[in-house]
Amino acid sequence: MTVEYIRYRVPDDRSVEFEAAYARAAVQLARSPQCVEYELTRCEEEAASYILRIVWTSTRDHLEGFRAGEEFTAFFAEIRPYVEMIEEMRHYAPTAVHGTGGSVPSLYTWAGGAKALGRLTEAFYAHVRVDEILAPVFAGMSPDHPAHVALWLGEVFGGPARYTDEHGGYPAMLAHHLDKAITEQQRRRWVSLLLDAADETGLPDDPEFRSAFVAYVEWGTRIALTNSQPGATPPRRAPVPRWGWGVAPPYQP
Repeated sequence: MTVEYIRYRVPDDRSVEFEAAYARAAVQLARSPQCVEYELTRCEEEAASYILRIVWTSTRDHLEGFRAGEEFTAFFAEIRPYVEMIEEMRHYAPTAVHGTGGSVPSLYTWAGGAKALGRLTEAFYAHVRVDEILAPVFAGMSPDHPAHVALWLGEVFGGPARYTDEHGGYPAMLAHHLDKAITEQQRRRWVSLLLDAADETGLPDDPEFRSAFVAYVEWGTRIALTNSQPGATPPRRAPVPRWGWGVAPPYQP
């Protein structure tokens, strides 16, 4: 991805029409397959200064895809009167330095931390041990397995990296799934029992948390199912996923 920044200097008497024009132009950005997201901001200290931030799938996709496409014609028709007000327009590549601040708690913190996730996995695997569909899959399960899964979930949801430090991170988790030939019926039962355990153990039930929680469970179990099929060749090394409150973008290898 690449981030385009365009800095405008707009006289105060034209600011209303400028923002209205970009609201109309943004319809084309929303339709463009090359556009990931966009945002127009106005400087609080100097009201004439605006920054338009557009995240593109790549610089080439922007310059050779969007600008050559039908959306650009309608987009440019709206913003043409303000091109002369552009002070700077550049593309920036993301670096490894990124993250979220502390104003929004992590899913790990919101869930109740290690103790809450420990209760969750203990209750969950108590159901698994007697479930006719899943019990055969976990027949040789170590007594420590529920605690290990709690550490995995804690790291995924923004807690300490204990699963990586103590149990080998993603490669170790992947090894548990390889050649297991998980079925869709087993995956669905796994999801169902985990959600039941979340209710039983009092995991937060607000819509925002549960939607993020369920999204990860669906995402993770579907990847586990794919990785478990005979002959599958998933990447053997990858970071532990970090799940937040937002929506995951589509996977593009």
